[in-house]
Amino acid sequence: MRTLKVWLLLSGALLASGCGYNRIQQRDEAVKAAWSEVVNQYQRRADLVPNLVNTVKGFAAQEQKVLIGVTEARAKVGTIQATPELVNDPQAFQRFEAAQGQLSQALKSLIAVSENYPQLKSDQNFRDLQAQLEGTENRIAVARMRYIRAVQDYNVLVRSFPTNLTAMIFKYSVKPNFTVQNEAEIAHPPTVDFGSGAPGAGGAASAAPAQ
Repeated sequence: MRTLKVWLLLSGALLASGCGYNRIQQRDEAVKAAWSEVVNQYQRRADLVPNLVNTVKGFAAQEQKVLIGVTEARAKVGTIQATPELVNDPQAFQRFEAAQGQLSQALKSLIAVSENYPQLKSDQNFRDLQAQLEGTENRIAVARMRYIRAVQDYNVLVRSFPTNLTAMIFKYSVKPNFTVQNEAEIAHPPTVDFGSGAPGAGGAASAAPAQ
């Protein structure tokens, strides 16, 4: 009886290995690891937002629309729980992607505001925060690309014969991925209309930074 159990276990292990089960597990773990890095970099960006907003407010407090827009976009991002399960839910993933896209646009508007405030542009704290933000955006781009590749590898495996049969048995389905929809729009510099509230030579340029 014991020998039969051993043979059954060995046969099951060989079958799982031969049908791609182990490869599916490896690719699934790779997706989870890549997703964790994406979330980590997005969180790094979100952590920069309050200091960046406060610094800009010290020189351009009248830019309420832009400041509020960034704050609200960050708050919306914070309402979405970026758990590992999210990568298996296309609708939740789409909401996450949309929220991050809105924050990207809001941050670009905030940075664009600095062009109208020479003292803000020359402020060391602002320049440091801007450099950190730019570095984080680069890390986000790298993390997203790695995630895209990991998901592509996984999705190809679970859709290919005969591993698709194994995926079906163990309920492994394709995962949602970042899309190129609106990527061009997100990457395009925003147009900032300062209107009549734009400061002159002696306007907000004379404002002191927030403490």
